Amino acid sequence: MTGALIVNNLAGLMMITSLLVIGAKKPIASCWFYALQSFVLVMIFVTLANTLDAHQLTIWAITAFFTKVLLVPLILGFAFRKLSDPSANISVISPALLMLLAAVIVILSWFVVEPIQIPMVVDLKPALAVSLGHFMLGLLCIVTQRNILKQAFGYCLMENGSHLTLALLAWRAPELVEIGIATDAIFAVIVMAVLARKIYRTLNTLNVDQLTALKG
Repeated sequence: MTGALIVNNLAGLMMITSLLVIGAKKPIASCWFYALQSFVLVMIFVTLANTLDAHQLTIWAITAFFTKVLLVPLILGFAFRKLSDPSANISVISPALLMLLAAVIVILSWFVVEPIQIPMVVDLKPALAVSLGHFMLGLLCIVTQRNILKQAFGYCLMENGSHLTLALLAWRAPELVEIGIATDAIFAVIVMAVLARKIYRTLNTLNVDQLTALKG
């Protein structure tokens, strides 16, 4: 099995884990699925590093492992462990429609990347389409989920999609830039976790539809 085929298959697995993150009922379960997805992303980095002989991606993989696989899930799990609001566990769309939209997003993303003729991604167009679709799926999560915690995970999905795109198209970036990109999620996640806990303690809800007190 070639490196490109492995990367494309792992990218497809990322889409599956995204659906698991969004569909999980408990935040802790979403944390585990996000950690699994991030581990898949690290495996993509490692495979690309070996395929493209890019030591930058090896450093990126190590950084992403500690930040995305370990730190971010631990931070979210610790912050969200006692936050619960059954009324917020609703979605604008059904799980079946979510899976259908995910498939449509990937197909549309394929039509977007298919004309691209960059030599280094000619065999990685499926992964590139998934990276774009992954970003859009995270955005879909933010738009359709009423739970603040799920919206935080939607941001994390968008960021993983962006990282995959950068790994495919900008793997020659200096190591310092790659480390900065891989660690920015920690600061964003900390801010979102603090805000979610503050909202829950103040208004006793995680449902964005109930946050009318924040208007004006």
